[in-house]
Amino acid sequence: MSNSEEMESDQRHVFFTAPELSDEALQCIKNYFENKQQPGGGDCEISKTGDDVYKIRFEEKARERVLEQKDHTIAGPGEEKICALHSENKKEGQTTASAGVSTNSIDTKSKLVFNRLRPGQDSKLTTADVLELSPHSLQSHACCAEEELVETFLQKLLMMNYRVRELKVKDKGETDLTKQTLIDSTEDDSDFFADMPVPSEETRKSEGIHPMDVQMAVFHYADGFLKQLMVTKLSQCQYALPLLVPDPFTQKIEFPLWTFRQIQKSWKIRNNSNETIIQTHPICKAETPMVFFFRFGAVSSSKSELMNRLINEKHNTFFHRHCPGSTRTRELMEGGVEIAWYCPSGTNDDKFNNFVAFCNLHGDAGEHEEQLRILSEMASVNVVLLEQLNRENRYGEVIQNLYKQKTALVCLVNDESGLTQKRKGKFRIGLKDRNHSDVSEELTRAINNCLSESSANFRLEDLAECSDIRVDEEEDEDCRRGRAAAQKMMGLLEKKHLSEIKESFLPHQGKLWHQWSQKNKDLHRPYGNELEMEISLKQTKLREIRGQQHRCQISEFTKIFLKEINTNKESEKKFFLKQLRILLDEHTSDDLQAVLQSYNRTWSGILELKKMTGKSENLKQTNTQRKLKAEQETLLKISKELQASTFGVEHIMREIGQIFECCSFLKENPENLPVPFSDLPSLAAEMMISGFPLELMDGDAAHVPLLWISAVLEKLKQKLGDQTRVFVLSVLGLQSSGKSTMLNAMFGLQFAISAGRCTRGAFMQLVKVSAEMKTKTKFDYILVVDTEGLRAQELAGRSTRNHDNELATFIVGIANLTLINIFGENLAEMQDVLQIVVHAFMRMRKVNLKPSCVFVHQNVSDLTAAEKNMEGRRLLQETLDEMTKIAAKDEDSNAESFSDIIKFDVQKDVWYFTQLWEGSPPMAPPNPKYCRHVQELRNTILSRASESRSVNFHQLKQRVSDLWNALLNENFVFSFKNILEIVVYRSLEDKYSDWTWKLRSAMLKVEEKFQNRIENGRCELEESDLFSEMSQTQEDVRMSVIKYFEEDKEKETLSQWRARFERNLTELHEDLIKRAKRRLDEVIQRRKARYTLDAKRSEYESKLFCHSKELALQLKNNKTTSEQEMKSAFDSVWSSWITELVKDIPPVADIDFWKDAIQILSENLETPLIHERYNLKTYKQMIKGDYSEYIVPKKNLSAHGHYSTKRDASSKHQEQEERTSQTSQKKVSKLSQFVSFVTKPFQAFRGWAQGSEQNEPQSENQTISTKPKHFLDPEDEKSLRSLVKDVVEQSWKVLQQLQGANVGYNISYLQEMKAVVQQLMNKYQQKNSKFKLAKSFVVDLCLHVCDLAHDKCNERHKKYKDANNPKKYLEQQRPQYYQLFQNYVKGATNTAIAADLLGNKLESSILQAVYNKTVIDLADLMRSDFAPFSGNRSNLEKHILKTLAKEEDFQKYIEYIQNPKHHFEQFITCEVDKFIKENPEKVLSTFRKTLSLKEEMVNAALSISIQEVKQVQGDADMWQRKFSENLTDEMKFSGNSFLDLKEITDLDFLFKILRDGLTEKISQLKQGFTNVDEILDKCRKKPDEYLMDHICHCCWVQCPFCGAICTNTIENHDGDHSVPFHRNNGLNGWFYRGTTNLSINICTSAVASDRCFYPNSSDETVSYKDYRKAGGVYSTWSITPDLSELPYWKWFVCRYQTDLEKYYKKTFDGSGKIPDEWRKHSREAAIKSLDDYI
Repeated sequence: MSNSEEMESDQRHVFFTAPELSDEALQCIKNYFENKQQPGGGDCEISKTGDDVYKIRFEEKARERVLEQKDHTIAGPGEEKICALHSENKKEGQTTASAGVSTNSIDTKSKLVFNRLRPGQDSKLTTADVLELSPHSLQSHACCAEEELVETFLQKLLMMNYRVRELKVKDKGETDLTKQTLIDSTEDDSDFFADMPVPSEETRKSEGIHPMDVQMAVFHYADGFLKQLMVTKLSQCQYALPLLVPDPFTQKIEFPLWTFRQIQKSWKIRNNSNETIIQTHPICKAETPMVFFFRFGAVSSSKSELMNRLINEKHNTFFHRHCPGSTRTRELMEGGVEIAWYCPSGTNDDKFNNFVAFCNLHGDAGEHEEQLRILSEMASVNVVLLEQLNRENRYGEVIQNLYKQKTALVCLVNDESGLTQKRKGKFRIGLKDRNHSDVSEELTRAINNCLSESSANFRLEDLAECSDIRVDEEEDEDCRRGRAAAQKMMGLLEKKHLSEIKESFLPHQGKLWHQWSQKNKDLHRPYGNELEMEISLKQTKLREIRGQQHRCQISEFTKIFLKEINTNKESEKKFFLKQLRILLDEHTSDDLQAVLQSYNRTWSGILELKKMTGKSENLKQTNTQRKLKAEQETLLKISKELQASTFGVEHIMREIGQIFECCSFLKENPENLPVPFSDLPSLAAEMMISGFPLELMDGDAAHVPLLWISAVLEKLKQKLGDQTRVFVLSVLGLQSSGKSTMLNAMFGLQFAISAGRCTRGAFMQLVKVSAEMKTKTKFDYILVVDTEGLRAQELAGRSTRNHDNELATFIVGIANLTLINIFGENLAEMQDVLQIVVHAFMRMRKVNLKPSCVFVHQNVSDLTAAEKNMEGRRLLQETLDEMTKIAAKDEDSNAESFSDIIKFDVQKDVWYFTQLWEGSPPMAPPNPKYCRHVQELRNTILSRASESRSVNFHQLKQRVSDLWNALLNENFVFSFKNILEIVVYRSLEDKYSDWTWKLRSAMLKVEEKFQNRIENGRCELEESDLFSEMSQTQEDVRMSVIKYFEEDKEKETLSQWRARFERNLTELHEDLIKRAKRRLDEVIQRRKARYTLDAKRSEYESKLFCHSKELALQLKNNKTTSEQEMKSAFDSVWSSWITELVKDIPPVADIDFWKDAIQILSENLETPLIHERYNLKTYKQMIKGDYSEYIVPKKNLSAHGHYSTKRDASSKHQEQEERTSQTSQKKVSKLSQFVSFVTKPFQAFRGWAQGSEQNEPQSENQTISTKPKHFLDPEDEKSLRSLVKDVVEQSWKVLQQLQGANVGYNISYLQEMKAVVQQLMNKYQQKNSKFKLAKSFVVDLCLHVCDLAHDKCNERHKKYKDANNPKKYLEQQRPQYYQLFQNYVKGATNTAIAADLLGNKLESSILQAVYNKTVIDLADLMRSDFAPFSGNRSNLEKHILKTLAKEEDFQKYIEYIQNPKHHFEQFITCEVDKFIKENPEKVLSTFRKTLSLKEEMVNAALSISIQEVKQVQGDADMWQRKFSENLTDEMKFSGNSFLDLKEITDLDFLFKILRDGLTEKISQLKQGFTNVDEILDKCRKKPDEYLMDHICHCCWVQCPFCGAICTNTIENHDGDHSVPFHRNNGLNGWFYRGTTNLSINICTSAVASDRCFYPNSSDETVSYKDYRKAGGVYSTWSITPDLSELPYWKWFVCRYQTDLEKYYKKTFDGSGKIPDEWRKHSREAAIKSLDDYI
C-alpha cells in the first residue's frame, strides 16, 4: 500500500474498546452503522484488533458523518443495550472513537485501571500509610513495576519532585531485547518490511497507564487527609489541581474543596506608587479573575500545552499529549477540571499583572455540559478551542450562546487567521501553521484586554453553592462536625484585635509564663551575697506565679478545644485540628502580612543606617546613630506586635501545657477544666501519634516547659510501649535557610514554611518506620525536631548570642544526628553559626554525649564542578578547625580540630544541594535535583541511624530534662547531669554489690573449708588451691557480668563502665584470695605454734584416760558403789593428777606495757620529755584538737599577721570552714577514746577570726600547760586533726593485722606503731611550710597511740596466757573424763565408750561448724530480706537518714556528719542486732536448718567410711581415720588420739550407736537453740562484721564544703568524687569570715554563683565556679551547679538550729539567716524526700 493509501485507510477507521462481543452483537452493530439515515453511516466492516479492541472500517466519508453525532446507542436482538459509542480526540491528526459496554463501560475501564495499579486492594490509603518509612521509600525510582506505581508516585510527590508524572513502567521484555540474535545488515536477502513489522496486538496491549490516570487513581484511593496532602504537594510542584472530579464509577461530579483548604498563594503586585506589595491569601478565599479553557470536538492543537505557555513556559503545569510518559488512552481524566494560578512577581516580565486562575476542562466540552455551564458562567474569560468554525456544527448553538454572553470570549480556531477582535471582549485567534510563541503572545494580549474590562471575580468556595456538584466537606460527616467545632471557636475571636487574642483567650502562656521562665533562669544563675535567701525568695516568687496561672480562668475557646480533642473519633478529631489550623491561618493572614511589611521596611531602614554609620562626619554620624537607635526601638515594638499577632494551634497547645504545669505544681485541678489535668499529656501524645507536631521549646519565652514535655513523652512511652526506640534528628541553621522545607521534602511533613510563619523555638514530630524497616534500622520512629533560625530576624535588636548558644546546645544534645543547614557557599556569612555549632558539640563531648552532624549547603549554584566542591570542603574544614580552636579557649579544651570533638569526615558529612526552585519564584517549581539530593541525604541518614544508638521515650525524656536543667545554668559543662546515666550507674552498682557479695560469701565458705582442713592437720596451702576452689564462682560471676553488659536494655550506656567494673571484680577476687591466704597462713602458723602444746595435751589426755580407766576398774567390781562415792573417788585423785602432769611447765610471764612503750620511744626521743608528757597526761587530750601549744612559728611569720581576718576588696561575705566539737562529758575507756576520736566531731577553733584566745575546759585530773599558745589558723587545725586521725587509723590497722596471730603480745607491735607515727609526721612536716611542730607533739602523739593500744595489747596477752595454760585446759576436760570414768565403772563396752567419746567430740565440732556457717547464711539472709542491706551504700545511707530523723538524736547526727564510716558501721551493728531481736525464730530456724545439714553430712560420712573399711576388712582405727578424712572440709574433727579402737570388731554396732547417739544429741541441740545472743557469742564472727566488710568497702571521701560522702561504691575509684545531693555548708562548720554567722549555702547553688571562698587559709580568694583551682581535695570533686538540694537537710537545719549554734558556738544570722521557706518542711516531708530523690 502506498503512503497516500495508508493515510486514507487511517481516516476510515473508528476504534472502540469493549469486552468480548458475540457474533450476534457484532452483527447488530454492523447493521446499525450501515443504516445511512439514523447514524449517517454506510457500508462498514468490523474486526477485532486486540482482546478488548474493535475496529470499524467505513467507506469514504461515512466515518465523518458517524462521528458528527455525539452518541450512538445500539440495541441488540432482545432490545437490551449493547453499547454507547462516543468520539474522542486521542492524538493529533487522528480521531478515534471509544465505546462502553452496556454494563457501564466507563465503570469497567476504570476498574481495569484500578486493578492494574492495586490488584486485589480496595482499602483507602491514609497519610499514615504514606508517611511511614519503608524499604520502598528509600529507593530512587526512575521506573518501577506497574503494581508499584501508586506507592512510587506518592513517595516522589511527597518529596515535591515534579517529575513524578514521568514515571516509567518497567518493560519485562526490555532485558530480553539485548539477548536477541541480530541479523547482519549486509546480508543480501534483508527485507525492511519483514524485519520491521506493524506492532502486534500484544505490544499494543502492554501500553503503560497514563500518568494522569495514575494521579487520579491515587486521588480516588486516598482518604480525605491524604487527598489534601496530595493536592498541597501538587500545588508546591506548581501543578494544576483537581477542581471538578467525576466519580469514575457513577460519573457524579465532586468538588474537593477540603483538599484546597490549607493551600496559600503569594504574589507581588505594584501599586500606583510603583511600590511592590506582597500578598498572601488562602486560595479558597482569594477572589481572582478566572480564565476557563475548553474545547469542542477534536482539535489538532493541545489545549493544555497552550495554557502552560501562558502560565510558565518552562514547566508543564497542565499535563498534555507531548509530556513524557503520555499514552494514547486516558480513562480517569475525562470530564475532569483542573485549576492553576498565575502568580505575578511584581516585575516587568509578568505576563499578567494580577493573580489569575486558569481552569482546564479535559475532554470534549460538548459531552460535559454541567462542567461547561458552571465554569463558563463563573469565568472572567472563556477560551474555546475548535477545529473549525461551522454554524452547522453540532456545537454551533453552544458557541453562539457563549458569544452573546457578557463574559469575554476568545475563540481559538484551526485556521490561518491572526488575532482579530470583532466586538468588545470577543476575540478570534488562528492556530494553523502558526508559531507557538506568536499564538501565546496574542492570546496573552487578548486575555489581558478582557481582564482589564472585566470586574467578575472567581472564588473557589463559591463552587460549593452549585446544586449539581457534590462537595467533599459536606459529604463527610466527620469533616462537617470538625469544621463546625472549629468555626465555633473562631466565632469567639471575631470581636478581638489580633494582637489581643492570645492575652484574652490564652492567659496562662502570656506574661505570667514569660515571668516564670525568666525567674526560673534567674534562679539557676544566682548572684549577690545572700545566696540561699535569694534562691528561697525566687522559689517563693515562682510558686506565686504558678498560683496566679492556676487562678486564671480557662477560656471558652480552650474548653471547646479540649472537648474536641478528647473525642474518641480519631477522624473527627483530625478534621477538627486541621480545620482549626486552616481557619486560624486565614484569620491572621491579612493582619500578619501588614505587620510583616512594616517590619521589613523598618529592618531595611536599619540596614541602610548601619551602612551609613562610620562613613559620615561626626555630627552626621551622631544623628545617624540617634536615628538608628530610634529605628531599632521601633523594630523591637513591631517584633513584639508580630509575636502577639502570630496565632495557631501550637499556641493553644502551649496554653494547655501551661495549664498542666501550674496544676501539676499545685497538684490541684481547676474548677472549670473540662478534663482532669492529668489527662492533658495523653491528649498531646495522641496528637503526636496522629502526625501532628508538638512544641518542644517555646520560642517566645525561650524556655522548655519541662514538666509538660516530660509528661507527654511519658505518655508516648505508655501508648507506644516501653521498648519503642526513637532516632532523634534535628536541624540547625540561619532563619529562612530552608530547614523546614528540607524536612518537609525529606519526610513528607508540613512544618510551617511561609514567611509569616517561620518556626519559633523547636517542634518535634514523629515519623513511623515500617515493620520491615525496623529490623534493619533498630528503631521504630524518627523524631524530627525543627528549630527556629539562628540569628532570627524576630530577635533583631536583642542579644541573640546566648539564645542561639542555648538553642544550638539543646538541639544538638537531644539529637542523635543534627543537620547543620547552611544557605549558600559564603563561609564568612556562616562563621557565627559555625562557631555556635562548634561550641555545642564541644560541650557534648565534655559531658560524654556523642551526637553526630551533617553539613548541608543549600542553594549551591554549580554542582557539576567537583573541584569546586573539593575546595568548598577544604575551606569548611579549615573554618571548623579554626572555630574549634577559638571555642577550645572558651570551653577550656585542648581540641585542635573539629575532628577532635566529634567523629567527622569532611568527604562524607558535607552535602551540597542545588537551589530549591527551578527558576524564579513565585511560579517556579521545586528543582528535581534538590529533591534527589534530599532523598540521597535521607537514605544516608537512615543508614547512619541503623548504626547508631537510638533511645526509648524514657531515655529521651531524661535527656531533655538533663540538657535543659544544665542549660539553665551559665556553665553548661559543669551543670550537665546525665540523670539517665546516673540511674543506669546506680543499677550497675546494685548489680556490682550482688557480684561482690557472691564472691565474698563464696570466699568465706572456701576459707571456712580450708580452715577446717588446717585444724584437722593439713598444714599445706597454696594460693592456687584457693583460685581452684573459687574458679566456678568466678566463672559464674564473669558470665553474669557478660550477660548484664551485653543483654541489658541499657547496654549502650553501660558499655563505658564495663572494662572498669570487670577490672574491679578481678582485683576484688584476687584481693579476697590474698586476704584469705594471709588469714589461713596465720591459722597454719597458730597450728604449728600449738604443735608442742597439742602434743603435750595429747600426752596429758592419754595419761588422764589411763588414770580414769584404772580407777574405774578398781571400783567396777564393787556393785554397791553409789554415784556420790564414784564422784568422791574421782575428785580425790583428779587434782593430784593435774598437779603431777603440769608440775614441770613454767607459767607465762605478765607484761609491763608502759615500760616497754617508754623504752621504745626513748630510742629516738628524749626520755625526760617522755616522762614529763606521760605524767602531764596531755596526750589524752590529743583527740580534742587544741594544738596551739605545739606550734613553733617560723621567723618570717608573725603570730597573727599571716592569717588576715579582713574581707576581700569587694566586701562580699566569704566562707571559711571551721569545725567544732563538744567536750566529752563522761569518762570512757581508752579504746572508747580511740573510737571517740573517729566518731566525735572536731573541736571548735574559737576566736581565730577575732584573734581572741579562749581556753578549752579541762578535766579534773588535767594539768594545764603554762606555755604560751600561738594563734593557729582553722585550716592548720584541720590539717593537724587530719594528721592525728591518719596516725590513729594507720596504727589501728597495724593492731588489727596482728590480731589474728595468736602469739600473744610482742614489743615489736609498739615499734611498728611508732614507725607509722614517724613516717606520717615526716610526710606532714615536709608539706607544711608555715610552722614547725614541737617535739612535745610527737611525744604526745606516740603516747596517745600507745594509750589506745594499751587495753588491746593487755587483752591479747591475757588470751594468749589463758590459751597456753595447760592446767586450765585440763580442768576444762574434767566433765569428759568423769563421764568416761562413770561408763567404765558401770561396765560399758569399749564400743559404747568409744562411741560416746567420739559423739561428744563430734557434738562440739558440729556446733562450731554450724556457728561459723550460719553467720554467713544470716548475713546473706539480711542482704536479701532486710531493706537497708539489700542495695548499695547509697541505699543504706537513705535508711540511716530516715532512722536519724525518727530518733531525733542530735549527737548521732553530728557523729554521722563528722565521721560517717563509723556511724555506718554502728548502724549496721545496731540494725543487725535489731533484725535478730525482731526475728528470733527466723534466726534460730537458720541455725536449726544448718544443724540438720551438718547432721546429714556426718551421717553420710559415717556410712561411707564404714562401707569403705568393711570392703578392705579394716579395723576401727582405720575407720576413725577414714571418717575424719571425710569430714575434713566440713568441720574441725581429728578423732580421739588417746582412744584405742583395736578392741572394737563390730563396726555396724559402732555405726548404730554413733548414729543414734548423734541423732539424740542433735535433737537436744535443736531444742537448746533458744537464746540467740548466747548462740551468736559462740560464733567466730558476727553477721554485722561480714556486712560491714561488704558494704563499707567503698569510697568515704567527704565533700570539702558540706561533708557529704562520695557515693562511689569502689574504694580508690577512678575519676572525681561526687554525690547526687549536697547539703548546707554550715552543717560542716563553714561560716562567713569576719563574722560568727554560719553559712547556709548549698554546694550546688554556691558553685553556680559568682561568690568566692578562701581555700587553705589563704587571703587569696577562689571563685566557687572555679573551686577546683583551690587544689588539694577541692580538685578531686565534681560538684554540679544546679538546684538539686535535698529538702531533708533544710528540715534538719531548721529542726536543730539551736543545737547547731550551740555546738559550733555560732549563729544562723546575718548572711546566714535561714530562709522562711525552709521552715515549711515537716519531718514527714523530709523523710519522704529521701524516697523521692535517692
